[in-house]
Parts: sequence; C-alpha cells; structure tokens
Amino acid sequence: MSFRTPDWVKHAVFYQIFPDRFARSPRLVHTPGIQFKPWGSPPEEQGFQGGDLLGVVDKLDYLQELGVNAIYLNPIFASASNHRYHTYDYMQVDPLLGGNRALRELLDAAHARNMYVVLDGVFNHASRGFWAFHHILECGGDSPYIDWFIVRGWPLRPYEHSAEKPHNYDAWWDLPALPKFNIKNPGVRKYLLDVARYWIDSGIDGWRLDVPEEINDAEFWRAFRATVKEGNPDAYIVGEIWHEAREWLAGDRFDAVMNYVFSRLALGFFGAETLRTDYKPGGYTLVTLDAGDLAAGVHHMLSIYSWEVAQAQLNLLDSHDTARTLWTVGGDESTLRLCTLFQMTMPGAPCIYYGDEIGMTGATDPFCRGAFPWHDTGQWNYELLDFFKRAIRLRRQHAVLRTGAYETIYAAHGVFGFVRSLGSRHAVVLFNRNREAQQIDLTLPAHLPTNSRFSAIWNQGEYTALDGRLHGVKIPPREALVLLNELEFAPLPG
Repeated sequence: MSFRTPDWVKHAVFYQIFPDRFARSPRLVHTPGIQFKPWGSPPEEQGFQGGDLLGVVDKLDYLQELGVNAIYLNPIFASASNHRYHTYDYMQVDPLLGGNRALRELLDAAHARNMYVVLDGVFNHASRGFWAFHHILECGGDSPYIDWFIVRGWPLRPYEHSAEKPHNYDAWWDLPALPKFNIKNPGVRKYLLDVARYWIDSGIDGWRLDVPEEINDAEFWRAFRATVKEGNPDAYIVGEIWHEAREWLAGDRFDAVMNYVFSRLALGFFGAETLRTDYKPGGYTLVTLDAGDLAAGVHHMLSIYSWEVAQAQLNLLDSHDTARTLWTVGGDESTLRLCTLFQMTMPGAPCIYYGDEIGMTGATDPFCRGAFPWHDTGQWNYELLDFFKRAIRLRRQHAVLRTGAYETIYAAHGVFGFVRSLGSRHAVVLFNRNREAQQIDLTLPAHLPTNSRFSAIWNQGEYTALDGRLHGVKIPPREALVLLNELEFAPLPG
C-alpha cells in the first residue's frame, strides 16, 4: 500500500516534554490555596511540582536556540496524576497546566515560530474519575453507560479491593485506577474519534498514541487515521510500539512508531563498555553489539518498512518510560554524545527527552522524571548543551542528513560508517566508538562520483577519492567524522 508520511516530520527535531516537570510559569495564576511541591523536589516523592503549558511557552526561545522545531507533550488533559495518563476529561486541558487557554497560547506561539506540537493520546483506558465511569459508580447497573466499560460483577470495587475480592472490571495491567474502555461500544468509538478530531481541528499537529496494541481492533485504528487525516492530512500519527511494527505501518493506521529498536541498537553499540545490561527497558534486554551487529540491525530496521516510514520514525534514546541515557550507560557522557550524533545523521526524526541536553540523569520511572533545573543552572553541563546545539545544527543545515538515501559502507573494528545521498550531495558519516583514534581506507559506493573531494563538516579533514576510495581517513577517539563532497559544501537550507 503506497502512502505518504508528513513531510515536515522528515525535517523535524523533536523535544519530549513531561509537563509537570519542565517549567512553571509565573504568568499562570492558580486558584487560591493550590499547593505544589517545591520545584526540584526528588521525583520519587511523586506529587505535583507545578510545570505548566505557559512554562513551555516561556521557554520557546530556549528550545528554538537548541534547534528543535517540534514538541511532543506527555498527556495534558484533566487528570488526577502528575503524569496524566489517568484522564478524566479528554475535552479539557488540566487546569493545573493552564487549561485550554494555555494550550491555545502554546499552539499559536509555536506555530508562529514554525514549530509543531504533538499531543499524547491515551485512548485505551481512562480513570476512575472519568465522567462515564463515575456515572456507573453512582448509578450501578442503571447507568446508560454500563457498556462503555467491561464490568464483571457488582458492586464495583474501584478503591476497596483485595486479593480475595479484586476489582471487578477490566483495567489496564489490572490497575484499578485505569478502567479499560470497551472499544467495541459504538458510543465509545465515536467519543474517542470525536476527541481525536476536536484537537486536530483546534490546531495540534498530530497524536502520539499510548499503548495502541492494547486496542486490538484494526478497524478502530483505520477509522482513527481517516478521522485525523481528514482534519489535517499533514498530521503525524505515531504509536508507542516497542518492537517491529510492520502491520501498523502499512499505510492504513500509523505514520510511524516510537523507534525503541533504534534506541537499543545505538545503546548496544556506542555504550558497549558501560551498558547496564541488567536493565530491561520495556522488558527488552539490552545487549552489547559490535560494528557488524549494528550494521545488520540497521539494515533490518530500515528494510522492513517503506522509505516513507523510515524517514518518519521517531528515533529516541530515552523517554518518560525508560531510564535516562546517561544512567543506562553508567554515566559515560561520550556514549550520550555518540548516540545523539547518530540520531542526527540517521534517517528518521530525532527526539530528545527534556533535559538530556544539559546532562540530566536518573533511573527508570519515577527517577527519570525530575524537574528541569531552571532554578539551579549550576547543575547544567554547558559543554554537553553546546554539543547538542552543534549536532542539531548539523542536521538542520544539511538536507542530505535528513532525507538523503542511506547505505552502510563500513562496519569493522569498532568503526561504523554510512553514506547519505541526495541528488549530487553525498555525506560520508563515520563513527569511532574506540578510545583510540582510527585510520581507515574506505571504499565508496559505485554511484558516487569518481575522484570526488570531501571536506569535513563535523571534525576535521579533507580527502580526495582515488578510483572510488578514500585513503587514510582519520576518526578521533569516541567521536565521529562527517564528510561532504566539496561541490555541495555550502550549508543547505532547512
């Protein structure tokens, strides 16, 4: 099935924001008596630290200077949890985040800067406070909404339950706080599709879909795609699927998935020396890889999808659901740098988890959800921040690194290399994970112009191809070298 993914995604660098912990705006006046935990409190204390959407607006200058041009927000709808995956009103932005007016301001401000905003859609389950579930709690079997959920006994036990008397309705992962929708109910289907379309019509640029595999109903997702794309053909639909997802990316459901396959490949190769192999993000084992393993993994990852999908995949290293990259690799900053540069030079849309660029670290949830230290810039790693800016700028200055064709050209002795080609432009990208400099001879693909000259656009060096080979190419330790054929050395727009 032939289809197009949104072109803007192919040129995007995403930034994922966990709203309660990103930024608190002094412009948001809360109802008197509201109390938040102090900003920067240990995340394991849970609770609300008061980040809001106006705080995101206030930091758009920072994000634009960093180089990102797309924002993915964790859930923002009314909820009784700081992560807001327990939704009780899908038509209202949580008042603690500033309500619908704050989202309107964010969308307008972002769009004025040619930035995009993608929201998190949690459609598999709601919360005990969701209005239809609450109606059942109050009215029992007399509620007209009884079939919106799957009730297995009376009286319901949403709060008082035990091993002997468990909750008696279907819930996500058997968590009583998260009653599952009965997606077969036509009213539920219409409601969720109406929600999807309402926010698209309000100006959001796409949906990230939480645990979509839990809704094992292909027709629902086909209807979801049709509804969203009818509202905005360029809207991005990306699903949270941790493994290969051929059937989801065939053109009738999603544009892309959160590419945790990419994450595991990058961490396994660049972080091989310090990787916490006892940690299993999403239940998947992290394994160390050599260059040949990485080449095989990348080939498989790119070959199972159409090129349209490959360019739209959300290439992330970590998220609110995983430990931060620095923690996963035992604090080795060079691994984070290599993985980030890998993101910026590979096909797919890079996604940065808030704060990684200044060196935030932490184990898995809740430790990965700390407050961004605006209050204490002494915690910032400014050298790392500068690296992120330069790496993002590299991608944005050179279209060949965003949409150019991909071909692996070297994989041996801890060095991995590939070529990105777009028209007459060819970028040779070489990674050296070794702690010593490497010097290699490189055979170029036959389709590259013979006797071309290449100049470094990341690190240093100039080389001339002789009979299709670059000789004596030097790559610094724990670094990368990116070469561009001299004919097109001028920075490209975008």
